[in-house]
Amino acid sequence: MTRIAIIVGSTRPGRIGRNVVDWIHQIASKRADTQYEIVDLAEYDLPLYDEEIPAAVGQYAREHTKRWAETIGSFDGFVVVTPEYNHAPSAAVKNAFDFVYAEWRDKAIGFVSYGGAGGVRAVEQLRLVAVEVGLAPVSAQLALLIPADFPKYPEFSPQPSREDELARVLDGRCVTSSGCGGSALPDPTA
Repeated sequence: MTRIAIIVGSTRPGRIGRNVVDWIHQIASKRADTQYEIVDLAEYDLPLYDEEIPAAVGQYAREHTKRWAETIGSFDGFVVVTPEYNHAPSAAVKNAFDFVYAEWRDKAIGFVSYGGAGGVRAVEQLRLVAVEVGLAPVSAQLALLIPADFPKYPEFSPQPSREDELARVLDGRCVTSSGCGGSALPDPTA
């Protein structure tokens, strides 16, 4: 069975991303032949990148890196949920990408973002990182707006159209053809 990680890309106290991830998980879990699991960066307690040898070499020394590598390596694809801080993704999610390399390769990735402008600038940067580590980004993105989808901030109340937009991310096609081969994340009708 295909396994997809839904990654909580914020570790900030009071973060709203976990509510978004729980909503995604509830919807995605209805899909056939795919297992969706939540991976919360806050539970991995990754320090600022602290390996002496670059991740591309694949010689991880620290236990937290080995644990992270095992987790990432066990999945067939990813949906990253990221906030946008100062026109960029959170440092925690970028740091999580940097810790490992081969474990990301030849897998699909989709993005859900949130912020005042929907988090689109954060995803622009993460797409570049994803391609560099060998991931195949899907072209669709779900961008949640703080004023529209969090009208009683921090309470998450997605607009009715958001579920269809999420489905496009989960059904998306890769931006690049390498490592994806057509449908990036599992088809709900499969």
